[in-house]
Amino acid sequence: MAAQGTHEVQPLADLESHSDRAWNLAWNPKHPLIASCSADKTVRLSSYASSSGNTLAPKTVRAVAWSPSGKTLATASFDSNVGIWEQEQDEDEDDEDGDVDMTGQKGLGNGEWECIGTLEGHETECKSVAYSSTGTLLASCSRDKSVWIWEVQPDAEFECMGVLLEHSQDVKCVAWHPHEEILASGSYDDTIKLYVDDPSDDWYCFTTLKGHESTVWSIAWSPCGRYLASASDDKTVRIWAYAAAASDGGADSKNKVLQVKPPSVISSSQGDGRWVQVAVLDSHERSVYSVSWGKGNNGSGLGWLASAGGDGTIRVWDVQESEDSSIALNPKLIASYPEAHGVFDVNCVSWNPRAGMEDVFATAADDGSVKIWRINPSKEAGSD
Repeated sequence: MAAQGTHEVQPLADLESHSDRAWNLAWNPKHPLIASCSADKTVRLSSYASSSGNTLAPKTVRAVAWSPSGKTLATASFDSNVGIWEQEQDEDEDDEDGDVDMTGQKGLGNGEWECIGTLEGHETECKSVAYSSTGTLLASCSRDKSVWIWEVQPDAEFECMGVLLEHSQDVKCVAWHPHEEILASGSYDDTIKLYVDDPSDDWYCFTTLKGHESTVWSIAWSPCGRYLASASDDKTVRIWAYAAAASDGGADSKNKVLQVKPPSVISSSQGDGRWVQVAVLDSHERSVYSVSWGKGNNGSGLGWLASAGGDGTIRVWDVQESEDSSIALNPKLIASYPEAHGVFDVNCVSWNPRAGMEDVFATAADDGSVKIWRINPSKEAGSD
């Protein structure tokens, strides 16, 4: 175990390794499954309730994402397409089949996974894919500088709702707001774009976040949806918030202060307030390739933010809001784990989204492995 501050990172399991670098992973939101993709041209579905698993996709896949129902997997491929995968129902399987994890939830069973649809349109390799919180929208992005938004329809049909060409360079990542239909994208052009739908027209970019000095590799919304974190080639993680002017509550009501507000489609489309940078985390020694924001299990604050990248170190931050009227955040580094995958870069870090597993996360790295970890209170901190 490696400890720093109040908590420590405990290795839980090493899943079956890919034969080449592992790019990305995604926890199934309903079942004890992890999907991981690799340069070895496979997508691997691993059960963390048993040693069982499946292998999909005879092509190089850069990113994977589960639908909120946990029944559909989307893959972003180097061949410029997005694949949609579902599991065939095994007629011989009864309700008792399937792995059961530590929370008592059953796996998806033994049916084969098949590609039920392919979304075409991007001109070059897809870099990222993400479902909206309702599962009705799917976003994809590509090296061709575009972001596509698809509407999910019955019978595995998808309709393109918009092609957004706001970035001037490769688009590396997309992420949906956890409650609103607001989409964020990060790019090789060092910026983050935010988009909403105009009901009378099309999807459009309503603001651009500038501050990073190099490529934005990864973005993650806070569980509450009031903040957005970004990881960059400039070795920093930055946190952004939507803020609006409000009365400071003093005797002179004309005095105004910025207050963080939950962003919404309505306020965003009306141009109310503005997005501001509220924290910069600069502990990494090399590029930060991935950031993930989970609820944590400390019962307070904004949750736990995990980051990882080229220096091989996992860092976990407890993010708290300022106790005064300032909009600045007060992230505290509570744990770190150097050389998490030996000398190899860590390409992805992701918190488990399922209830009861808020302290568990996974990483994927250039060594081809996917590892599962848990955050525990530090024994040294507890003895003080």
